[in-house]
Amino acid sequence: MEQYKSREIEAKWQGYWEAHPELCQANDSSDKPKKYILDMFPYPSAAGLHVGHVESYTATDIVSRYWRAKGFNVLHPQGWDAFGLPAENYAIKTGVHPDFVTHENIKNFTRQIKSLGMSYDWSREIDTSSPEYYKWTQWFFLFLYENGLAYKKKAKVNWCESCQTVLANEQAEGGICERCKNPVVQKDLEQWFFKITDFIEQNKNTAGLLEGLDKLDWPESIKAAQRNWIGKSEGSEIDFKIVGSNLKIKVFTTRIDTIFGCTYCVVAPEHKTIQELKGRIENWPEVEGYIEKTKSKTDLDRMEAKEKTGVEVKGVKVVNPFNDEEVPLFIADYVLAQYGTGAVMAVPAHDERDFEFAKKYDLPIKKVVSPERIPMGKDCFTDDGILINSQEFDGLKSEEAREKMTKWLEEKGLGKKVINYRLRDWLVSRQRYWGAPIPIIYCEKCGEVAVPKEDLPVVLPTDVDFKPTGESPLANSKSFHEVKCPKCGGEARRESDTMDTFVCSSWYYFRYADHVNDEEFAAKEKIQKWLPVDLYVGGAEHAVLHLLYARFFTKALHNLGYIDFDEPFLKLRNQGMIMAEDGRKMSKSLGNVVNPDDAVAGFGADSLRIFEMFMGPLEDAKPWNTQGIVGVRRFLERIWRLQEKITDEESKGVRALVHKTIKKAGEDIEMMKFNTAISAMMILVNEAEKNGIAKDSYGSFVKILAPFAPHIAEEIWEKLGNAESIFASAWPDYDSGLIKDEEINLVVQVNGKMRDMLKVGADIGQDGAKAAALESEKIRVHVAGKEIRKIIFVPGKLLNIVV
Repeated sequence: MEQYKSREIEAKWQGYWEAHPELCQANDSSDKPKKYILDMFPYPSAAGLHVGHVESYTATDIVSRYWRAKGFNVLHPQGWDAFGLPAENYAIKTGVHPDFVTHENIKNFTRQIKSLGMSYDWSREIDTSSPEYYKWTQWFFLFLYENGLAYKKKAKVNWCESCQTVLANEQAEGGICERCKNPVVQKDLEQWFFKITDFIEQNKNTAGLLEGLDKLDWPESIKAAQRNWIGKSEGSEIDFKIVGSNLKIKVFTTRIDTIFGCTYCVVAPEHKTIQELKGRIENWPEVEGYIEKTKSKTDLDRMEAKEKTGVEVKGVKVVNPFNDEEVPLFIADYVLAQYGTGAVMAVPAHDERDFEFAKKYDLPIKKVVSPERIPMGKDCFTDDGILINSQEFDGLKSEEAREKMTKWLEEKGLGKKVINYRLRDWLVSRQRYWGAPIPIIYCEKCGEVAVPKEDLPVVLPTDVDFKPTGESPLANSKSFHEVKCPKCGGEARRESDTMDTFVCSSWYYFRYADHVNDEEFAAKEKIQKWLPVDLYVGGAEHAVLHLLYARFFTKALHNLGYIDFDEPFLKLRNQGMIMAEDGRKMSKSLGNVVNPDDAVAGFGADSLRIFEMFMGPLEDAKPWNTQGIVGVRRFLERIWRLQEKITDEESKGVRALVHKTIKKAGEDIEMMKFNTAISAMMILVNEAEKNGIAKDSYGSFVKILAPFAPHIAEEIWEKLGNAESIFASAWPDYDSGLIKDEEINLVVQVNGKMRDMLKVGADIGQDGAKAAALESEKIRVHVAGKEIRKIIFVPGKLLNIVV
């Protein structure tokens, strides 16, 4: 028969799908049940698609095609997270406008995606850099601003000198800019913030960011990352008086049960009390030098530094309110002014960080909590235990002691129970050009004025200089600032900062539901029909960035009555990283990047799709293997040649296996276990090659293959005499009578130990199983002369005889 010519077949069917977009378009007026299946939309970089994109996009494509075949109305759109620093940095180097570069990249991405046979609803394509889209990003800014959830203040920010812009904490991890990999410093600037902290806990009828995680079908690692980033700490706030002064330092601790072991206190270098005590500090030049040195470090640098540094504030001591002991005061950069009170009590016997610091500076270590069951070791003990050396609280368990000690504080007016959070409000200002302009106008008479919504969008001007100066390029655009105050009509000036690109991606999933609406970001009836997203797939690296911000936007809309749900993504799955063949991360500098275009040209899109799904579980990291894709190509060739194996006399075994494979593939797709579904198909192909396969069974098999390898499935389907696309046909039903095994292997145990395995009829009952077991020589040896007290029978699996 003719050869399997993947290149010709794939070009043919991609042309067909382009001419028949209705095969994958969502229908707003259909009464079918809906499924909203969404990929994290890509930033259209110059590098184009990578094999990680192919992995996640193939996964959602399989799921989308499956649910369409099952009779669901599926929304599976694609678009572009098009604003961002790389395009602007490229413009700075070359002078080529970011808009041109971005849209050239989008053309390439679109070509690549279509070459892989993805079934996106392209009629709903969005582009965050288009005025039609960012009009509504600006609307969201005003929505938050008018409801007290957006504000401007002077703040210490992460500043990248290379990119000349502000970065969120999440974009400056390790003190390094995530974009250019250069160091980040601290700088005081007037910045815009969103009040994400208003939604940490329940806000009116809206579940908080913390408790909302409990109801989500998300990977536990992602939920843990969000909980850790929010950083809820329940503890006590305690007043430590400064000796010889009316001043006091408020200390926050989660372990008040260890307070009798406090041998020093630590405040952040920025703590206001340090400046107030300047005249009393005997080593002020040393303290001042340390404060200056700290200013060059980001918060994350300070929190994650392996070596803890600090300086004693000589001439100043503070008083422990529980035992009136005077202890020294230090400044140390591992304490942050904005977390808790900016001051901590140090208990080196029961805190590893304090223990390291005390050893380094030769400070006392006093044990006040003892393990309940094991002897106290030499190093610090950080768990709960029994209090010792704690006066009237001796003998109490830690949990009880915390309650009683906090109550004692409150009765004495020396402190109180408090809850603190690590999460800070979201800084959204960026001093760059390629982003959505912030819709605020400044008037000398009226001050800060919101742009009227009817004047949106505030469009990015073209008369800009892309050289980073620390001020937004928009600041020097004449056309941009030709504006009158909306209130008084006087001379005014626009806000020249743009928004963090994460603002654009915090609401884009709403826009797909109603992508051309010019009156609102999406009509309520469209939101009601499609949202929330049923399945969201993307990289785990977005755990505390995009995902947290998108949840905040959704909760704000719910809280203010726009929508009736408060979580955007019901089910989240992360694809694992595809590594290079040598086990290292793919990198241009290492020369080990696999280009999807090359794989498609060499082996075909269907081969690439199935190979990436067969490499292992979706969520696992996996190394690329060229021999593996060669093997998958051969598998598809064997499927193609099954056309020669069509028979009118199909064996009962093959027919049963077809129906088992239909069931298995459907269940595995729903559980996103694509590799095991492919394994089941391989087993079926092996049997069909040996024994032949009926035409209708072959057709059913091709239907379940179609979501995985759409091009070859369409071609075979046509060759089987079908006029319509295979994607206009329904998912095949399986015959439950055929999938039952006639015989099974029954495990037989005596007193819980396996003694034999019997081949018996699949429908055998307890009495029959018992009788068969007692005929076995291996079983009779263990029950002879003994009383059978109990029979435990698990149908289809095991029989346990208790003697």
